[in-house]
Amino acid sequence: MTRVSRNFSDTVEKEALPAVSADVIFASSRFPNYKIGAYNHIVNVKGDPKVLSMKEIVARETALLLEQQNRLSVRDLANKFEKGLAAAAKLSEEARLREAASLEKHVLLKKLRDALESLKGRVAGRNKGDVEEAIAMVEALAVQLTQREGELIQEKTEVKKLATFLKQASEDAKKLVDEERAFARAEIENARAAVQRVEEALQEKEQIFCYLFLNVAILFYVFDLEELMKDVQEARRIKMLHRPSKVMDMEHELRALRVQLAEKSKHSLLLQKELARSKRVEENLSHLYELDGAEVLGSYLRIKPCSDIAPELSKCAIQWYRISSEGGKKELISGARKSVYAPEPFDVGRILQVEIIYDGQLIMLTTTGAIDPAAGLGNYVEALVRKHDVEFNVVVTQMNGVDQPSESIHVLHVGKMRMKLRKGKATIAKEYYSGSMQLCGVRGGGNAAAQALFWQAKKEFSVVLAFESERDRNAAIMLARRFAFDCNSFFRNLNRLA
Repeated sequence: MTRVSRNFSDTVEKEALPAVSADVIFASSRFPNYKIGAYNHIVNVKGDPKVLSMKEIVARETALLLEQQNRLSVRDLANKFEKGLAAAAKLSEEARLREAASLEKHVLLKKLRDALESLKGRVAGRNKGDVEEAIAMVEALAVQLTQREGELIQEKTEVKKLATFLKQASEDAKKLVDEERAFARAEIENARAAVQRVEEALQEKEQIFCYLFLNVAILFYVFDLEELMKDVQEARRIKMLHRPSKVMDMEHELRALRVQLAEKSKHSLLLQKELARSKRVEENLSHLYELDGAEVLGSYLRIKPCSDIAPELSKCAIQWYRISSEGGKKELISGARKSVYAPEPFDVGRILQVEIIYDGQLIMLTTTGAIDPAAGLGNYVEALVRKHDVEFNVVVTQMNGVDQPSESIHVLHVGKMRMKLRKGKATIAKEYYSGSMQLCGVRGGGNAAAQALFWQAKKEFSVVLAFESERDRNAAIMLARRFAFDCNSFFRNLNRLA
């Protein structure tokens, strides 16, 4: 470190300066970078080759901001612009400080030039040439310093423009942040309103559920009350059983009433037939045949000739039909082409009609009224429905169209899912309810037609079964059709006759 004093010229005169060699090579062509410290001490500043210029720093920051603008959020972008604005202000302050330092350098160069000029007049020879070269270097350094000042002024202008741009961008970013914040608040309010609506809907559904639960509880209470009433009636019936004399009297009265009802029905049927016969006579119609038999489920109807000139029924074509009591469409009964027909449960409430064709002439006979249901059959079937499997004792009269001479007892099982025919422990047929199963009353069969039915379990197996009574036969048909309906199945019409 060298101390520079004010009496520099006097020192040069008193002390002899050593000669400067001509082959001296300076380390750098630029003026050394230094600062004047306290007490006029010169402080050398170490050069950092990695330090970038202010213009490069501003350009790099601007490029980074433009690159990150698309992938930053609005809030991050606003923060980034604010940081850039602060950096621009800092750069402006540094430019101002550099301008002041540049002014100090101009003053220092002027002092150095004046000192060298005064030294030039006092030295001679080779030293004078060195001084002139030093003066030239100082002048070149002054020119470089002037150029540097121009660059600093230009950088200062660019920094001001960048600061203005960043300030405007920061304000725009703040506006965007405010808009996004308002939009977010509106979305939050909408979400709260939606949640409130959902809560109200849930409360309403909860009230409806409570109302339904209360109704179901009331229904269960009513059902329990009905069951209790049934239990009371059963208890009364059991209590009546302890009075055998009174029960026997009631049974005798019921039997007498049933006998009277049967006689009245027969008398009414005879009167209806006589009335129909008289009407036909009045209309001058040829009366060759008539229907004989009770028009009630559990009996059978027979075509009976009532004239000597009536053709034999074996030479006539016969077809039975069922008609609704309201006079609806006539429905053909498949397979009913014989002179005897036993009504089945499906015929209850309908009128039966038979057409007799002989030598191109058509004769029609119709029942006087709709087929009546069998007494007590409905209650009997309802009692059987509660069982999982109902058994009937039957006799197989035909199997696959072939008559069976044996009259051994078989058991027909009518279950909720399937039907089964067995003999002892051996199973003859077992089939689930399906659309291919056929079940109906037997067509023809004489006096036993009311107790027989036709069952085709599958395509290659069919039987004609005779029951112990008409009630069992009709109950088996009703149970099977009801269980099949519960299984979403149905029975096809008969394609073949028994």
